[in-house]
Order: sequence, then C-alpha cells, then structure tokens
Amino acid sequence: MFQLLISTGAIVGIVIAIVVVLLVVILVASLIGTYNKFVKMRNACEEAWATIDVYLKKRYDLIPNLVETVKGYAKHESETLERVIAARNAAMTATDTRGRIEAENALSGTLKSLFALSEAYPQLQANTNFLDLQNQLKQIEAELANARKFYNANVKQINTKMQTFPSNIVAKFMHLEKFDYYEIEEEARQNVKVQF
Repeated sequence: MFQLLISTGAIVGIVIAIVVVLLVVILVASLIGTYNKFVKMRNACEEAWATIDVYLKKRYDLIPNLVETVKGYAKHESETLERVIAARNAAMTATDTRGRIEAENALSGTLKSLFALSEAYPQLQANTNFLDLQNQLKQIEAELANARKFYNANVKQINTKMQTFPSNIVAKFMHLEKFDYYEIEEEARQNVKVQF
C-alpha cells in the first residue's frame, strides 16, 4: 500500500512537472513567435518607407527639369520657383520620419502652386517638354500615393500589435516605439490660390 502511495505521488509529481515544462515551452515559443512577428513587421515598415523614398527620389530628380521649363516661360515668377526648389532641398535633407513627412507635405504644396502658375501661360501648357514632365510627375505622384497607403497599412498593423496585450510586453522589451503614419497636413489639403 505504501508503495502504491509513493508511486501515485511520484506520478502526480511527474505529471505536474510535465505540465509546468509544457507551459514554459508554450510561453517561450509564444514570446519567440511574437518577437519574430515584430521583426517582420518592423522590416515591412522599413521596406515600405524605402519604397516611398525611391518615388521621392524620382520626384526630386524631376523637379529641377520642371522648374527650368517653367522658368523659361514665367520669368517674373521667380518667387514661386524658388519656393519649389527650397521645399525640394528641405525635403531631401530632412532626416527623421516626422520631419521628412512635414517637408514632403510642404513640397507637395509648392508643386501645386507651380502647376497653378503654369495655367496662366498658354505657351507653357502647349510645350511638349512641360507636358511630358507634368505627366511623369503625375505618374510618380500616383505611385507615391500607393506607396504611402502600403506604408500606412504596415504602420497600422505594427502599432496595433504593439498596443495589444500580451504582445505589448514584447514590444516594450524590444524598445519599439509607435510608428508615425504618413499623413497629409491640413495646409496641404487647401486649394492653391494664384493671383497675378
């Protein structure tokens, strides 16, 4: 009888040990899985931002050609042209994500004023070089809009995961911070007013 109690107690102890080991293994596997998921999500956000960066570079390269074309027709509009170039340079030199987004919004606003300015010059509207540059810029802007949507979708996914329990514990361990959405500032939403 005593042996039966010892063996029953030993069996219970072994079962409890196995359950504890399984729970620890499941917990560790879950933490590792969450950590790896955050790494993938962070990399997806960085990839999406890099895609935006490629389209921004294309836009940066196109703007001087566009400004030079407009300059030939609208010589007395140097202030608008200088603002476009200054906004381009500011956007190119911005370093952090938030500063970059703000600079890009400012650049978009100056580009709108450039195109609004071009409407006042019929010869410019008929210039094939200008029309080609304008079409290239429209295509880049459409691709950029899609890249921004993709980036924001990735940001939403990782920010949501970082804020939900229990993955928020792993996010804190990884020192992850909330990613910024690529949002349009209120100023960029306004219509451009051109007066002559």
